[in-house]
Amino acid sequence: MMGESVSKRLRSETEMEERSFCNPFPDYTAPATATATDTDPGELDQWFDTQGKINPIFRKRIETKIKDLLIQMEEGLKTADPHDCSAYTGWTGIALLYLQCFRVTHKLAHLQRSLDYVKRTLRNLNGRKVTFLCGDAGPLAVGAVVHHKLKNETESLDCIKKLLHLHRSVVSLDSEIPDELLYGRAGYLYALLYVNAEIGPDIVPQTNIKEVVNAIIESGKNLSKEERKVDRCPLMYQWHRKLYVGAAHGLAGIYYMLMQPSAKVEPEILIELVKPSVDYVRHKKFRSGNYPSSLSNETDRLVHWCHGAPGVIHMLIQSHKTFKEEKYLKDAIECSDVIWQRGLLCKGYGICHGTAGNGYSFLSLYNLTQDKKYLHRACKFAEWCLSYGTHGCRIPDRPYSLFEGMAGAVHFLSDVLNPETARLPAFEL
Repeated sequence: MMGESVSKRLRSETEMEERSFCNPFPDYTAPATATATDTDPGELDQWFDTQGKINPIFRKRIETKIKDLLIQMEEGLKTADPHDCSAYTGWTGIALLYLQCFRVTHKLAHLQRSLDYVKRTLRNLNGRKVTFLCGDAGPLAVGAVVHHKLKNETESLDCIKKLLHLHRSVVSLDSEIPDELLYGRAGYLYALLYVNAEIGPDIVPQTNIKEVVNAIIESGKNLSKEERKVDRCPLMYQWHRKLYVGAAHGLAGIYYMLMQPSAKVEPEILIELVKPSVDYVRHKKFRSGNYPSSLSNETDRLVHWCHGAPGVIHMLIQSHKTFKEEKYLKDAIECSDVIWQRGLLCKGYGICHGTAGNGYSFLSLYNLTQDKKYLHRACKFAEWCLSYGTHGCRIPDRPYSLFEGMAGAVHFLSDVLNPETARLPAFEL
């Protein structure tokens, strides 16, 4: 039995090694006398000053790399799928990136570039999917925002009207629509909240948001009864008949959206239904601090935003903000430690299952705690991304896209420049 256990552990360790690179960076130690204004970058332990401002040396390196990667990306996109309009792997994701570049630099050329990609997506909507990341809601929501910023109000309102036209199919519990983020109701909810956050709080009526929230709640209660988990997990969700845990397809992403203040979920629902469901997920934590990809999976392998600690950490951070209990922060810190150890991924540099997406977890925790340790970790993951393409990572299917490839790394690098306003795209509001 002991030999079996050792063998199993060694196989597990080998799998981990194959999925991530050994982290070569020292962790944060608070400087005694040295400051981040030293001129030799080789001697710097961290790339920011005592106020958390990125120092000029590191800022210049990031800005230069962003310009370089944008040129590479534009060249690569010439051979990308012309029919993929999604935010996840298609043109809407590129529009989002240029919207982010405009937010950071205030250069109108970036906003105009975003519009170019938005126009391409709005001509190719198929009406079959309803979410922000993988459906029509993404192009319509981003189109509304870009047109609004360019003062094209007629076009912006037309996008919003078409976005709300998807509403009826989303709220119907008789439809085949799931509840998760990539293809389900939580993804449509994000689109509504995103438009209100970017344009104005009442652009999408609260009645529409409430109906989507109610549909998600009712669906979760129904499955919880079927699974006989009402007492332990009042809101249960599945995708393709599997009880996923992570941010993309699972419980963590749905609970995270329900806890958004702008969703205005009633306090009693948050306390009686969402909170015990979050706690149910917490109790599925591995001893390492990581989380399973699904409730039936006992293998501690994946450290991705889509499956594992880098997605669950956002649920925990939001739980801490919502319920004001330290246990959620404690678990989030454990997630951060796992990501620091195993988050430089062999899969690449993207957001969904790459180093950039994992780096966002540190930015989120930094913005919650103001602890420089997490800003340091984010900067080190950014430093890794500055050597884009040199580590021998696998090449993703859509190598220039927002959630799989280069555009996601650029988005993360641009957020490191202004960590206090960082937001993981298509997820954080």
